[in-house]
Amino acid sequence: MTSTSIRDGCIRQRIEQWELSSLSPYAAKSALSRGRLRPEPPCPVRTCFQRDRDRILHSKAFRRLKHKTQVFLDPEQDHYRTRLTHTLEVAQIARTISRALRLNEDLTEAIALAHDLGHPPFGHAGEQALDEVLQEYLPGKRFRHWEQSLRVVDVLERDGKGLNLTHETREGILYHSKGRADLDADLPSDDCTLEAQVVRIADRIAYVNHDIDDAIRAKVIQPNDLPTECVKLLGETSSERIASMVLDVIENSLDQPQVRMSEPVQQATDALKEFLFEQVYQEEAIGLKELQKAKGILKSLFRLYMEQPELLPQSGRVLTDNTSREVLAQVVCDYLAGMTDRFAMSVYSQYFVPRMWHITS
Repeated sequence: MTSTSIRDGCIRQRIEQWELSSLSPYAAKSALSRGRLRPEPPCPVRTCFQRDRDRILHSKAFRRLKHKTQVFLDPEQDHYRTRLTHTLEVAQIARTISRALRLNEDLTEAIALAHDLGHPPFGHAGEQALDEVLQEYLPGKRFRHWEQSLRVVDVLERDGKGLNLTHETREGILYHSKGRADLDADLPSDDCTLEAQVVRIADRIAYVNHDIDDAIRAKVIQPNDLPTECVKLLGETSSERIASMVLDVIENSLDQPQVRMSEPVQQATDALKEFLFEQVYQEEAIGLKELQKAKGILKSLFRLYMEQPELLPQSGRVLTDNTSREVLAQVVCDYLAGMTDRFAMSVYSQYFVPRMWHITS
């Protein structure tokens, strides 16, 4: 094989041909992608979905995930999940399922790695804070992290140019989560890829189990607090429950046009999710009172920037006295949602915490 033939794209074409001949008939094929928002020449080596994955991995938003809270704010111990480790666990579970179902692993991984790029600092409390304070200025307007994740890859990355991902990856990012809704809510549209469906279920499998693990480690709950019927069906440990859920998804989705769990396992998974929302994610939960302070940080900064937009860092969008409230609120949301926990606390300290006077003689 000559370097000229490589540059002509023969490696990519061989991969595309392998997908067409070997993957499930229900799998997304890179050669049949609906394309990008802005057309661009193909890579000679990588398929379009591989390029999506690589662009996400090299993005600034992806790197910031390592300093964003999953559930427990700025923990002193090293073993609590962050938004980045959650993302990696989702990608691992999703790839396992996709490989077993003969789906497109590259597309699955791209969606999984990008699914939380728009999540704000301070975990669930941060998302709730931005949602609440946004409505103070724009009643009826909501902040949803999955919508913000799509905005990150479409608009905010690369200084406003976006990553120009494929329609399939973008669709998967938007579809991956519906917050507290059960898995059978908002069933996929006919054109939603199975890879997107895999990531949605993998996200639920991952966070239900690792958030239980972290909550037990933090002594917020005890193992015997878990719903008895869920433990009997799925297992006593995190690894047992993940294995039960993954196997169930594979058994009920193999060679099928939809990715799903069996009804008993789905009900048990949804029950564990509800348990977490009631016992762990709520502000009143033991050990999470500091998250109320974190919400105050984001709300205070949002109000500050809305009243004094000149304090916002210079960006590609120039703000003037004639800038509408809607546009300004979006700029503020973009800025705050992109912050890491520690950067948000640093900026808050800069504006709201008194500094010591330096008196010289």
